[in-house]
Amino acid sequence: MSLYDRMQSEIIPALKKDLGLKSDLATPRIAKVKVNVGIGSLAKQTKDFSEVIENITKITGQKPLVMKSKIAVSNFKLRKGMPVGISTTLRGKRAYDLMDRLVNVVFPRVRDFRGVSTKSFDGNGNYNIGFKEALVFPEINPDDVTNVHGVQITVVTTAKNDEEGMALLKKIGFPFKKEL
Repeated sequence: MSLYDRMQSEIIPALKKDLGLKSDLATPRIAKVKVNVGIGSLAKQTKDFSEVIENITKITGQKPLVMKSKIAVSNFKLRKGMPVGISTTLRGKRAYDLMDRLVNVVFPRVRDFRGVSTKSFDGNGNYNIGFKEALVFPEINPDDVTNVHGVQITVVTTAKNDEEGMALLKKIGFPFKKEL
């Protein structure tokens, strides 16, 4: 059973009961998942970042946008219009599919993984997580990668606060660290 189906049948009724909400529509859900990669240093070195675009396409299932700088910053040797990042937004079923793979495949593949931090919430129920290497995703073949890059994933929820967001992510299966 996919996470999208499990969300409708199990997670929403459980969250409704746990949070004391009266309506199914008041329960927090995943609004979108943003996947970002910074390529500023890579763009200065090789000018070819098509490999990063291919990797993000394999991870997300859709082609990402190349984000360009809006202003020039001389201290960073950055000119207006230079590529600085790659970004894609997943909504609906694709967002839930990525979350399912994140919980069941990617987290177990991370070396010395002891859980994700509870301090990565932004105050509005949204969660940020970063990986130093995108090689933890099974879609990427390590033999084909010449430039190792990180990936930042932002899970945007409809939760009103961090407690509701954490309750949603716990029900989905996020392994949070035990805070002392």
